[in-house]
Amino acid sequence: MNNVDVVVVGAGQAGLSGAYHLRRAGYEPGTGFVVLDHSPAPGGAWQFRWPSLTYGKVHGMYDLPGMRLTGDDAPPERPSSEVIPAYFARYERAFDLRIVRPVHVTAVRDGDDGRLLVETSAGTWSARALINATGTWDRPFWPRYPGQETFRGRQLHTAQYPGPEAFAGQRVIVVGGGTSGVQHLLEIAEVAASTTWVTRRPPVFRSGPFGQDQGRAAVSLVEERVRRGLPPQSVVSVTGLPMTEAMERARARGVLNRLPMFDRITPDGVSWADGRTVAADVILWATGFRAAIDHLAPLRLREPGGGIAVEGTRAVRDPRVHLVGYGPSASTIGANRAGRAAVREIRALLDGALQPVGAGPGA
Repeated sequence: MNNVDVVVVGAGQAGLSGAYHLRRAGYEPGTGFVVLDHSPAPGGAWQFRWPSLTYGKVHGMYDLPGMRLTGDDAPPERPSSEVIPAYFARYERAFDLRIVRPVHVTAVRDGDDGRLLVETSAGTWSARALINATGTWDRPFWPRYPGQETFRGRQLHTAQYPGPEAFAGQRVIVVGGGTSGVQHLLEIAEVAASTTWVTRRPPVFRSGPFGQDQGRAAVSLVEERVRRGLPPQSVVSVTGLPMTEAMERARARGVLNRLPMFDRITPDGVSWADGRTVAADVILWATGFRAAIDHLAPLRLREPGGGIAVEGTRAVRDPRVHLVGYGPSASTIGANRAGRAAVREIRALLDGALQPVGAGPGA
């Protein structure tokens, strides 16, 4: 049994932000807090991104607290899977965060004396509070459609996307109206025999600047959902897709001609109830991710709506648990701010200013 004040689960942007602010608050790594990361190396989910996602294409990467990512370290033509992991590795060393990896967290449950037990592949940690920063990359969402198991071609998810070269000369259906789906579509259209874009809802494109007022409005919509205990929505669902010059060119060529969701998958492609069919060699599911929070199930934090109700970063049903990078803090700048806010509340909890248990409904 390893005893600490705070366990941080995950070492992506959100986890590193939480660890940084714990360090500044006087907690020492190894005794005051520990960061458990199941990835094999620094970089969070960024180390698994596809090679064609260069740093120049990254949407809204924001510096970690206390250390800038400078232009010399981030050439726009270099893969983000190299730039950001190298930056995270420097960050971990600079602030001596002593990440423990690879460690897989299997469950978090109640222990004795109001403590939490964090059960992992490397043993159990006993903690007074938890910062959960596990993100979404490990839970790709695969929709189910009739006939899916009969398809003779290849099906893969964004999490497995290898880059456009793998689709040369093939007929490809891209499913999904988010930023990743559009990026995949534009890349694949350059080399594929044909592309078909399919989304559940008509995509909403936005042009012009996206300033602080629009950003705050988008965050408030997501915040309201998680406050009500509903699963967080995707960013694009509340902000729309930014219309870039590349997308304008693709639209002019017909690449962005969207079709509604098909009704069935056939051995050779997909079909609609009106009789329309599209033949395909590949179906690429760019259908997003869900929050990786199954290990929190023993704490019974979920609401009837399916999500965890959160006030700021604190789980309403258990003030010992803070979710950073969840809901409104699921952006890089949001994760930084949430890490600071979580540590502020955790300090108050551990100093006795907050009740350790029993503050929320169902407790």
